[in-house]
Amino acid sequence: MLVLRLLNVVAPAYFLCISLVTFVLQIFLFIPSMFRDPSTTPLFSPALLHGALFLFLSANALGNYVLVIQSSPEDLGKGLNLGEGAEVVADWLAGSRSPGSALPSTHFCRLCARVTQRHDHHCFFTGNCIGSRNMRNFIMFCLYTSLACLDSLMVGMAYISAALSMSFANPLAFLTLLPHSISQFFSGALLSSEMFVILMLYLWLGIGLACAGFCCHQMLLILRGQTRYQVRKGMVVRARPWRENLQEVFGKRWLLGLLIPVLNVGSDYRRQKEK
Repeated sequence: MLVLRLLNVVAPAYFLCISLVTFVLQIFLFIPSMFRDPSTTPLFSPALLHGALFLFLSANALGNYVLVIQSSPEDLGKGLNLGEGAEVVADWLAGSRSPGSALPSTHFCRLCARVTQRHDHHCFFTGNCIGSRNMRNFIMFCLYTSLACLDSLMVGMAYISAALSMSFANPLAFLTLLPHSISQFFSGALLSSEMFVILMLYLWLGIGLACAGFCCHQMLLILRGQTRYQVRKGMVVRARPWRENLQEVFGKRWLLGLLIPVLNVGSDYRRQKEK
């Protein structure tokens, strides 16, 4: 438990550090060096257009990241017949809650010390549980993080290709880039800044693929009307049309949420509060 609590603190700091490094490399290294076209007007220059694209992806990723943390599930015990404070914690830990005292898939997290409606999982990179209040923002966070990482990967590969005069036309060139770079770095033929960018390329690839895969898996569960917690516990869910399952998570203003980071609207949690 101590290791998990430590991970709950270190993982968000690690993510923010990677985001800062990516922003600095893109704005101050990749864009100025890779997007030079004096024949175009400043308004439609490739550097400005790519910079705007990267800022759009980064703003959505960080904005939804903040909203996932801001949409805390700590007050879900109020108004849902779950009790408050030490009593609800004791009931959940002892397993003595009465039938009907909690909504289906309601779960008490020991790391957060909070009760979450439609609990999915605990995300260490946000230090928060993912449930009905922040599921949409969490999916948007994963989506835009993967896009920002893959964008940085493509521009970083172009930078390394120009700096080292190498081609990535052969797919094996990227796979063999790291071992060759390590040998060149220790022999003094490769600068430390170039070696750092190469290491970041593999980090962006790993984070981008992981976030994209997690986002696709999460969307599949949403279409089925399930959560990871329900699948893990073997809970049976009521079959519903996939459109209703999507609207339950993404709300009515789902298109707005694809463009800018906004709080979840029209979710099942809000309808429960209105009742």
